[in-house]
Amino acid sequence: MKAVKYLAIAVLIAFLTATSIAPVSAQESQIFSPSQDNTLIESVTGDISNGQGEMFFVGRTNQPKESLRRGLLAFDLSDRLPSNAQITAASLTLTVMRSPQGDYPIELHRVLKDWGEGESYHRGGQGDRATEGDATWVHRFYDGSLWSNLGGDFCDRVSAVQRVGDGGSYRWESPEMLADVQRWLDSPEENFGWLLLGDETTARSVKGFASRETGDALALPQLTISYHL
Repeated sequence: MKAVKYLAIAVLIAFLTATSIAPVSAQESQIFSPSQDNTLIESVTGDISNGQGEMFFVGRTNQPKESLRRGLLAFDLSDRLPSNAQITAASLTLTVMRSPQGDYPIELHRVLKDWGEGESYHRGGQGDRATEGDATWVHRFYDGSLWSNLGGDFCDRVSAVQRVGDGGSYRWESPEMLADVQRWLDSPEENFGWLLLGDETTARSVKGFASRETGDALALPQLTISYHL
């Protein structure tokens, strides 16, 4: 009987020892550049875009009409993040390249439908004639698929907010952003990126951020993701 008792104790000790020293996956981090970006430029006809511009714009210009600008950013996570990764942190870093004046809050909102980046190009925030596949104020993909709402379809919930000034780099980070990234990893079919929404009531609140087409490698948009398995 004692032998059985001692054997049971030995098995229990071995089990507890094995589980207590089981290796824990080390945290890793990766930096992602956008797979696509664009500016939604307010337009009744929806035929203006800027898919290849060195900047994307967010906020309100000083134009008397059709003055709103909204940014779109998407990141492809599928090729580099393990499908079973548990996201522990996510932050977005953007660099202001053009700013008329002042500090204004800029929000991130999760986009609800797919959208495109075409060959349209303009150096500034006015945009140019949309090309096939461009996202516009009216279209998800010019000139076929439409947004359900003018100016894009996005979640009402704010994923993160940051006040942005007249220059330099700014970072967005929040538990809601982390949840967005985990959602995209778990359900890649829902990964349509974020829409950036600025102050749309104040003239000259617009901010021009370096896009993935910028010639300045240090100013590229960056999504930094930390995770463990």
